Amino acid sequence: MSFFKSLFSPVSGKKASSVGALVAPFSLGKPAWTPKNYECLIREGYARNGIAYRCMRDIAVNVANVPFLLYQDGREVMDHPALSLLRHPNPAESQGLFWEGVVTSLLATGNAYLEMIGQGNRPSELWLLRADRMKVIVGAHGVPAGYEYTVGSQKKRWATDATTGAGPIAHIKLPSPVNDWYGMGPLEVARDAIDQYNTACAWNQALLQNGCRPSGILTVDPDKNASGSLSAEQFARLRDQFEESYTGAATAGRPLLLEGGLRWTDMMISPRDMDFLNMKHSAAREIALAFGYPPMLLGIPGDNTYSNQKEARLALWEQTILPLLINLLASVEQSIVHLFDPTLVLSYDEDKISALSPRREDLWSRITAADFLTETEKRQAVGYGG
Repeated sequence: MSFFKSLFSPVSGKKASSVGALVAPFSLGKPAWTPKNYECLIREGYARNGIAYRCMRDIAVNVANVPFLLYQDGREVMDHPALSLLRHPNPAESQGLFWEGVVTSLLATGNAYLEMIGQGNRPSELWLLRADRMKVIVGAHGVPAGYEYTVGSQKKRWATDATTGAGPIAHIKLPSPVNDWYGMGPLEVARDAIDQYNTACAWNQALLQNGCRPSGILTVDPDKNASGSLSAEQFARLRDQFEESYTGAATAGRPLLLEGGLRWTDMMISPRDMDFLNMKHSAAREIALAFGYPPMLLGIPGDNTYSNQKEARLALWEQTILPLLINLLASVEQSIVHLFDPTLVLSYDEDKISALSPRREDLWSRITAADFLTETEKRQAVGYGG
């Protein structure tokens, strides 16, 4: 059999995607590099931008603190090794901190890598690995052949099943329409708005350090200086004088001492004229939009789309947090929980989410008023069984 025939032939006795082998036929066994610099993106977008940090932290904390529920054959399972693993992922982290890190990684990079440690096919510990250090090893059938983790000059590889991609690494990712191996996070989508916001903050900081007003113009008074210019020595002394005595917040308002027939003319351009405040607010709204976060919750003036904070919080849960939580649970169920038992179903306790109480009250009111339903049917409709 020729090389290309063997390359594009499906694995005998196993189902595989008909186009899986077309993804990267000439890069088998090699790492597929990430399309962006995660470290720079996180440093500029998460560590230096308060709007992006607030959006990501709020979403991650709320997702991480929703209680897990486990079901089997329609009945809730109260005690199971899989449930214990999700609630106590490793000795160093609590449930909340661990899953907050997972969600933060998803929002920042679009990817989260969980290393499963344990005997046999049932893991006893979960560890979150840094996404900027992980690379996917290209597989022949549209699934990863393995993963490579790099720290400095040291590397570690994990192999996966050639057809299913199952292995000791659970790769959870957000959808990306332009990459076969990596997800796309909202932080990348908000990159331009984050740059605008950071630039506006840097401008305001520089403005504050220079006496809260833009630079003026120094001109030579011809009545006091016949030559109409400064000598090289005068120019150097004047430059040093400005840098040492008239730059910084501590020197704001200090009188300017001029010599050699110099005259100071203020440019009279204020930050209000340059509309930097509105640009900051506009950039903040775009950042919030990328994360699905209602701008009203950020305290931006003029954002009164929602009638009150309660409705804004409900919209955040229904449009952003719950869809992310449901997708996360589905991925964890498939890659981790099903290692214990493929009949297990992972869910969450909606009754413990206070932000969703208006939705529950509305449902209960409508069910209570439905006279054509029996008591058993009403209990089933609100999720309490027969």
